[in-house]
Amino acid sequence: MLSLQNIYHARNRIQSHVVRTPLVACPSLSSKSRQVRLKLETTQDTGAFKLRGATNAILSLDPSALEAGVVCASTGNHGRAVATAAARVGAKATICMSNLVPQNKVQAIKALGADVRIIGKSQDEAQVEVQRLVVEDRMSEIPPFDHADVIAGQGTVGLELMEDWSDIDTVLVPVSGGGLIAGVALAVKSVNFNIKVIGISMERGAAMDASLQRGRPVEVPEEPSLADSLGGGIGLQNEYTLGVVQELVDEVILLKEEQIASGMQFLYREHGMVVEGAGAVGIPVIQENLSQRLGENIAVVVSGRNVDLKTFQSVLDGELPFGA
Repeated sequence: MLSLQNIYHARNRIQSHVVRTPLVACPSLSSKSRQVRLKLETTQDTGAFKLRGATNAILSLDPSALEAGVVCASTGNHGRAVATAAARVGAKATICMSNLVPQNKVQAIKALGADVRIIGKSQDEAQVEVQRLVVEDRMSEIPPFDHADVIAGQGTVGLELMEDWSDIDTVLVPVSGGGLIAGVALAVKSVNFNIKVIGISMERGAAMDASLQRGRPVEVPEEPSLADSLGGGIGLQNEYTLGVVQELVDEVILLKEEQIASGMQFLYREHGMVVEGAGAVGIPVIQENLSQRLGENIAVVVSGRNVDLKTFQSVLDGELPFGA
């Protein structure tokens, strides 16, 4: 069972390894009746929130497990986080990714000294290689989301939100496999259950939303999207995140590609931020008032900055790389 205590333990474990990220005002989305602030996970060393969970999971391993090395499947940001955390403790890291992962993310992971393996056309196919390495080489898997230590690490985002803004009543969180939103929801609702937690994903391949609709983990085809970090399934043997999301998340909203692009454009225009599609999905929810649950004090988790620059430039130029 996961609890708020797990998240506090995670914070004590990782606080010297990660950044306590700022919560900044967003005047362009705020008004007399509504205040909006941005939680900038873009300021983590690796450019995304994933460093929290990966660091907590790796620091929880015993020395013999570290000696055998760690392995994961990733759409990019988690792999970068695992490679970084492993390097800091001197452990070998192997990162398995599909060929849908942008090259900028692949190269960034290779630069950290990790062994990168490109397997198949989906994260599920990459996961097959992960399982082989766990069995044959006895490596320790660091899953991207469905793992108690990973969820607890991501939940430290929620602790910081509650400490920095006691009046918060709504949190907007990107959703993929559910590690971030599960941790954040557990943290904030353990303090104040009335806080609304709203997840946002893309229409193209939203596995968590499809699983919520069916009441069980389901597979969905992966499709190219500006929010590439939100791709991949939730795992047919999902143990943690689906249940937490079912219990604690109030709503999941799906966005079209042009809405994701508008969020990226807004953050660059209004704040000078280069943000990947997954990190910008909370913005159009407020711009277009896509939820009736939005309150007066809204925190938007801006989850990552690791976008391919050619893709980003095309978005600024008003083009949609993957169509409308």
